This record gives sequence, structure tokens and C-alpha cells, in this order.
Amino acid sequence: MEYTTLYTGAKMPLEGFGAMMFEPKDMGKAEETVYATIKAGYRLIDTAASYMNEDAVGRAVKRAIADGITTREELFIVSKLWVQDMKSEADAAKAIDVSLEKLGLDYIDFYLEHQAMGDYFASWRAMEKAHKSGKLRAIGVANFFPHVLVNFCETVEIKPAVNQIELSPFFAQEDALKTMKEYNIVPMAWSPLAEGKHGIFTDKELSAIGAKYGKTAAQVALRWNTQRGVVIIPKSSNPDRMKQNLDIWDFSLTADERAAVAKKDLGHSEIINHFDPSIVKMILGMKIHE
Repeated sequence: MEYTTLYTGAKMPLEGFGAMMFEPKDMGKAEETVYATIKAGYRLIDTAASYMNEDAVGRAVKRAIADGITTREELFIVSKLWVQDMKSEADAAKAIDVSLEKLGLDYIDFYLEHQAMGDYFASWRAMEKAHKSGKLRAIGVANFFPHVLVNFCETVEIKPAVNQIELSPFFAQEDALKTMKEYNIVPMAWSPLAEGKHGIFTDKELSAIGAKYGKTAAQVALRWNTQRGVVIIPKSSNPDRMKQNLDIWDFSLTADERAAVAKKDLGHSEIINHFDPSIVKMILGMKIHE
């Protein structure tokens, strides 16, 4: 594993496990899968209030610690504040406590605003206070596009340490990375494998590059992002794929190979269009509790 150092001084693994894959009825599977990922060697676990599985993640973490697989200090738990609770500072403060209770933790290593929607400035003030009190070791944002991120960073007291956005060979977002670098913000990639779109697992160019190193197309795509300084959180419930995704630290792509991967960039997302008013309204209307 390789690590990146946040401006808070915390060392965060460059690879973790994304837990956004389970239906509410599959919380038993969620717990077992997260437990298996920790057993496989993952130490960063990414969840969110809107995934509705914080309690399952918390149980898996508790089991893994009790079984001697890891310690709380070795783990890096990430969760996120949903837009339903981004209406006021008080709503956000309550949601933070709910996440802590569901996870069964005294602190969350990283807590993010899930979308640049609602009153994200008032919500951030609650997160700043929770960070200062020790409830949240670090705070950040997700899905903040460059123009929004600049305004945000120039306004808030504590700048976000991470911005979690879509980053894959098909949506490279180089301009977004440049903006984050300017503010010393670490990029974190959701869907680093593009949700399997564009035949990424059998892509000819990625497969050809991987063949040189005895790696798969997916492993090449993941390594490409980490060599850009991007934290990746691939998700899979398949034990073999889970281990394969973690097996990317014994090779490095050349500059020419990285350039070849970058040429696949489409310049836009084919997963979600945050600039579509109907999508924004849909997200704002998503309720995760009464």
C-alpha cells in the first residue's frame, strides 16, 4: 500500500473499499463483505449516510478489531453527510452524531459533504465544529466541481482536505485535479473503474499495457489513477476481484503508458450529469430518513 498525507498530518491509504453497492435488505451481506475486505488487507472503508449501511460497516469494523485482524488506529473510516441534512447547521450537527452512533465509533476519520447542494456553508460550520471537538478527524467534500470548490475554499475557515469526485480513464478531470492541487486538496475517485462501462475490463489498450506487467486492464486503470496522486475506492463483493484490485503496488506505468490511458478521456461523465436541473432536483428530493 502507498499513502498520501493530508494537510491535517493524517496518512491516508491511496486505496480503499467503496461500500456503495448494497440494498437496505442486504445489510447482512454488506457486513460480511466489509469484514472480508478488511481481512483481505483494505484499511480505508468508504460509506455514507445515503448508502444506509453505516450500521453494517460499523459491525464489520467491530468484528475485525475483536478478531485481531486490525486495530481502530489502522483503519480509515469515511462517511458522508447527505443533502437532506444540509439545510442548517443544527441539522448537520445532528446527522454527524447519527452517523457516529450507527458506525459505533468515537470518531470518524473522514467526513464529507456528499453534494454541493443545499446549504453547504451552514453544514460546513457544523463539520468544522465537530472537527475541532475531535468527532471528525478530517473533513472534506464530494462532487464539488472546480468553480464551486474555489468559491468554497475562499470562503470557509477550514478548507476541505479531500474532494471525492468521479475519476476514471473515461472521465479524467485534469482541470479539477489542478484546482485541488492549488488548494492542497487530495482527490479521491469514486467509480475509478467507470462502473464497468466502455468495456473497461476487456479494453484492448489497457489489456495490452497490463500484459507487460502480468496485470489486468482494471489493475492498469486503478494504478493510473494512483500515480496521479488520486485515492481510489473500487467496490466489489467478489473475493478474487477484491484481492485483485488491491494487487497494484508492485508495478508502475511509464509516462507514455499513462498518456495512452489518459487519451481515453471523454471529457464528461456518462454515469451522472450534475449539471442537469432534473438530476439536481432528484438528488435534493432523495430522503434517507423521515
